[in-house]
Amino acid sequence: MQDRPTRVPKNGDVERPNSARLYDYLLGGAHNFAVDRALAEEHIKVLPADEICRSSRSFLRRVVRLCVASGVRQFLDLGSGIPTAGNVHEVAQLAEPAARVVYVDDEAVTVAHSRAMLKGNPRAAIVHADVRDHAAVLGSPEVRSLIDLDEPVALLMFGILPFLTGADEAAAVVAGYREAVAPGSLIAVSHFTADAEPALASAMVELAAQRGTPITVRSKDQVASLFDGLELLEPGLVVVSQWRGDGEVSGSPAAESVSWGAVGRVPHE
Repeated sequence: MQDRPTRVPKNGDVERPNSARLYDYLLGGAHNFAVDRALAEEHIKVLPADEICRSSRSFLRRVVRLCVASGVRQFLDLGSGIPTAGNVHEVAQLAEPAARVVYVDDEAVTVAHSRAMLKGNPRAAIVHADVRDHAAVLGSPEVRSLIDLDEPVALLMFGILPFLTGADEAAAVVAGYREAVAPGSLIAVSHFTADAEPALASAMVELAAQRGTPITVRSKDQVASLFDGLELLEPGLVVVSQWRGDGEVSGSPAAESVSWGAVGRVPHE
């Protein structure tokens, strides 16, 4: 019997591991293949990849709930991967059924998986685009249909900015979206760092390089600079496990200290 998760399109690539499906498996999702699971288990032998993913996902849930509580009803998840377990639209629409969510990813297989999963949800969609091209993302039919850029929007950048390896590339991407959205919009960022666990961060960088997807870790000061022009919400820039932590423990102290996270508000002039 062919190894295929439910609701995955028939043209899904079952022969090669896929980053989004690997992440799905590490989070306990069902949208992955044997090749993804095998690679994930190899990663776990080297570093606590599952714990790191759970810590990141816990941060995402807290951020989404905060956005809804702040009155934001529309979300743009940049570099989303597959909307796997505990995804943005599930968390947001549980708190506010009218919430609208658009995911963005540049990998065709990931987008195909996601479109199949989102079928039947009129308030959720995915855009096939490069997050660095904010004009293409914001001008896409999916965004024009679900997102009103004259109203505050939550821009979620969880783990995507390390893949922008140029010296100023991440800052330019954040600034491009910041300038395009309405005042009162919220921008949430999580970013890998080597500040607390340099050996663990080095292992992450090496694994990414081996897979042909290099990443850049950034210091707290470098991540803080991404929030230039924004008003940081309390508690400011902290390791993601400490950002409005609700007592949920996702893994070891090392796994919970490899990412900085914060939420900033676009100010009213």
